Amino acid sequence: MFLHRKELIQPVNVGTPDARFGTYLLEQFGGATGELTAALQYWVQSFHVENAGIRDMLQDIAIEEFSHLEMVGKLIAQHTSELDQTSVHDAPLFKLKGGGPHFLDSQGSCWTAAYIQEGGNVVRDLRANISAEAGARQTYEALIKACDDEGTKKTLHHLLTREITHANMFMKALDAMGKLDDPFFQQHSAGRDGQACVQSLARRGRSGSME
Repeated sequence: MFLHRKELIQPVNVGTPDARFGTYLLEQFGGATGELTAALQYWVQSFHVENAGIRDMLQDIAIEEFSHLEMVGKLIAQHTSELDQTSVHDAPLFKLKGGGPHFLDSQGSCWTAAYIQEGGNVVRDLRANISAEAGARQTYEALIKACDDEGTKKTLHHLLTREITHANMFMKALDAMGKLDDPFFQQHSAGRDGQACVQSLARRGRSGSME
């Protein structure tokens, strides 16, 4: 059962709306590494897991990802609140479809369930989740660098920090199963998101530190 508390985990306050930047934010709403993909991926994976601890972890993180989706949606809504003052060339997607979030990525491609990685094997799924979190982290870092609004940056930094935390949790679950240092994991994860990024996350997972 879901209970919706009508408040955000962290307030979202955009100082200067920018519909063009709102287009970039769609990547984390309806994109391959976005919050919708993560929430559905972890939720569905949880039904395949016999270990109660890992199942609860997946469901807890999935619910948090839904709350992140809400925050990204609020960011997009606030950034597109002044569309009447925005050139169609700066935000064509919103000019055509209206303000607020849509099931699209920053390029206008529709969200698809093909983004979701779930295979009914807990080790395989946890590896896929670490890869997904690495992709989300990369996207949030790019958004922060492209952002001039301090209120937006504050929200994005919070979301980035939580993605790192989730990756650490997935790695600790793998470590408890004796699978974190499996050569198969190192090889295939590096192939998807870059060896340096995976190794960096692995070091954080062991030390428990966050940026």
